Amino acid sequence: MLSGLHPVLRTVLQRLGLGLVTLFLVSIIIFSAVEMLPGDFAKAILGQAATPETVAAFQKEIGLDRPATTRYVEWIANVAQGDFGQSFSSRQGYRRTVAEIIGPRLYNTLFLALMTAAIAVPLSLFLGILAALYRNSWFDRSVNSFTLVTISFPEFFIAYMLAFVIVSRDTFMATQFAQWAPVWLSSAMNWALNAIPKFPILANVSDATPFWERVWRCTLPALTLTLVIVAHMMRMTRAAIINLLASPYIEMARLKGLSPMTVILRHALPNAWAPIVNVIAFNLAFLVVGVVVVEVVFVYPGIGQLMVDAVKSRDIPVVQACALIFAATYILLNLFADIVSIVTNPRLLHPR
Repeated sequence: MLSGLHPVLRTVLQRLGLGLVTLFLVSIIIFSAVEMLPGDFAKAILGQAATPETVAAFQKEIGLDRPATTRYVEWIANVAQGDFGQSFSSRQGYRRTVAEIIGPRLYNTLFLALMTAAIAVPLSLFLGILAALYRNSWFDRSVNSFTLVTISFPEFFIAYMLAFVIVSRDTFMATQFAQWAPVWLSSAMNWALNAIPKFPILANVSDATPFWERVWRCTLPALTLTLVIVAHMMRMTRAAIINLLASPYIEMARLKGLSPMTVILRHALPNAWAPIVNVIAFNLAFLVVGVVVVEVVFVYPGIGQLMVDAVKSRDIPVVQACALIFAATYILLNLFADIVSIVTNPRLLHPR
C-alpha cells in the first residue's frame, strides 16, 4: 500500500503509525497504573467522615462502580474525540471539564518551554560550533567546564541560586562581607549585582497577564532551564562536528582554501544534524514534561505542578490526561527528530 510513495513520506507514515501504536500502549499503562494506586478514590475525595451510602452514590456518579475495562474503552474513545472527561473536583457548585483545567496550564508550560528553547537552542549551537572550531583552546575548556558544572547541579539548586543573586542585589551592602571586604572588592561586587536586572522571583502569571510582562516574569525560570539543558545540546553539537572534521570531504573543503567557519557551517554542520536534532528533541520534551521542580520553586502555574496537585487530590481524569499529554509530547518530538534526521541524511532511509 505504501510502496508507491516517496521514501521519505513512506518512512514518516510508518513512524507516525508506530507512534500511534506506542501511544495506545502507553494509555493502557497509564490507566492501569492509576487503577493500581492504593486507597479508595471516593473516600479520598469525600473524606473519611463520608458514609458508605454517600461513597457508593459518588462512585456511581463518577463511574467507578463499573468494570475497569469498560471505563478504559469509554475513556480512550472519548480521548480520541478530544474529550478528556470531567474533573472529580468541583468549583462554584459544578464539576469542570478536564480541558478547562488543563488548557491554561498547558499554555503556560508551552510558553515557558518555547521561551527557554528560543534562548537555549541558538546558544548551545553557537557555543558548540565555536568549541569545535577552537577545540582544546582555553575557550573550549572554559565552556565545557561551565556547562559540566551547570548540568551537575539539580534544577532546584540553580533556581534558588538565581533567586539568591536577585535578592542579594539589594541586600549585599548590608552584609558582613561588605563591611570587612576591601573597598574596591565591595564596590566591584555591588556594581556587578546592580548591573543585574531585578527579575521577579515569583512567576505567578495568569490569563490576563500581558505578553511582555509574562516574558519578564518567566525570565528566571527560563534561565534556570537554559542552564540545565544547554550542556547536553552544546556538547553533542561539539562532538558531532569534531567527529566529521576528519572526513575526506572536509579535508577537500580545507584544501580549496575555505575558512574554518565556512567548512563547519556549510559542510560539517548539515551532516551532523541527526544526533544534534535528537538531543534537542529530547531536551524540548524535558521542557514540557520535567519542569515540575522549577514550576514549584517559582510558583509557576504549569501542567507539571497541576499533575502533582491532581495526584494529591486523587483527581483521576486530570492525572490521566496530563500523563497522556506528556507521552504524546515525547512521541511527537521524537517523530519530529526522526523526520529531520532522515531529510538531512537520506542514507538513514536504507540502514544496513
